[in-house]
Amino acid sequence: MGRKWIAVLLSMYMVMSTTCTVFGSEAVTADAGTAATAAAEAATEQTAAKQADEAAVPYWAEDSAALQEILSFVSSVTEESSDQFLPEEDRIAVFDFDGTLFGELFPTYFDNCLFLHRVLHDESFQAPEDVKEYAKAFEDALANGQEEPESPRSTAQMEAECFAGMPIEEYRDYVRDFMAAPAGGFENMTYGEAYFKPMTALVKYLAGRGFKVFISSGSERAMVRELIEGTLDEWIPAERVIGSTFSLMATGQGETAGRSYSFTPEDQVLMEGNLVTKNQKTNKVFSIVDEIGQTPVLVFGNSSGDLSMAEYCVRHGGQAYMLLCDDADRDYGNVRTAEKFRETCEKSGFKTVSMKDEFETIYGENVKKIDGDRTEGIKGKTK
Repeated sequence: MGRKWIAVLLSMYMVMSTTCTVFGSEAVTADAGTAATAAAEAATEQTAAKQADEAAVPYWAEDSAALQEILSFVSSVTEESSDQFLPEEDRIAVFDFDGTLFGELFPTYFDNCLFLHRVLHDESFQAPEDVKEYAKAFEDALANGQEEPESPRSTAQMEAECFAGMPIEEYRDYVRDFMAAPAGGFENMTYGEAYFKPMTALVKYLAGRGFKVFISSGSERAMVRELIEGTLDEWIPAERVIGSTFSLMATGQGETAGRSYSFTPEDQVLMEGNLVTKNQKTNKVFSIVDEIGQTPVLVFGNSSGDLSMAEYCVRHGGQAYMLLCDDADRDYGNVRTAEKFRETCEKSGFKTVSMKDEFETIYGENVKKIDGDRTEGIKGKTK
């Protein structure tokens, strides 16, 4: 081949190489541009999803670290592409009631307020003298900001005794009536309205993300079922309420044990008058095992009575969040007590939620903490 043809071929080769390089660069640039666009779209979708989640859980402070952690955890167990994905049947969340979903400082737990009302201010009921003496000392202590006095037996046992013989339906009506009384120490709120708005919003959100939500309360379960009717029962039906158990009996049962008596068409279910189980501390673990049959992946509480079920949850890979009642402006929180509880929780690996810093509102903007005798509501006088 002559030199001329060699020169021609070399020239053609150079042109082709240059063309390929240019086209290759354009392809690489195009691929990079597509990847960047996809990444930007994914980031936008993630931001939009995060904002949608935050909007779905109102009443929390915008900078709440606890809420962000909860939303992140929920996302990780509900997105099918996640390594932590859980099918809906395994998404179990358990909430304590008093002090976690519902107030407990007006001036004490709702069940204690109901007990004091029944013994001291219900003219249709005559309590035994020892119960009346204790109830009077208890109410006086509450009025003066003092500790609960020593009792002849547990307050829960005496509460059970004070409703002995009452049909269960009548008992629930009694609870419903008392719910209409103004909550002591607050303006524009009845007992029945005393829900923590951020926490009820969280319950709704979890239910919407496929969680089965339970309540595990130290209060008597029929009482709690009545309290949540019309508020939380849309997301937590009655069968998912676990609580302390009062004994029951049938009207015609007499001294015969329930296992030996056959319920008749004429029978009613009555409150028998004894505490069977107080659902607190390790009993909350036992009731989860007995009544749910699955380990929760989320637990929410606010006191030492909830630490056992928190430990049970975390031990099995879940997360536990404990509310700190540290807001002395919108509620009757105790900062020193809250700080001690925070330290206890952190040592155990439980996360905490500051009501003061992380709740945009507690009961609603129209509800105001007021000065005065917080035992006034126990009298049960409706507005």
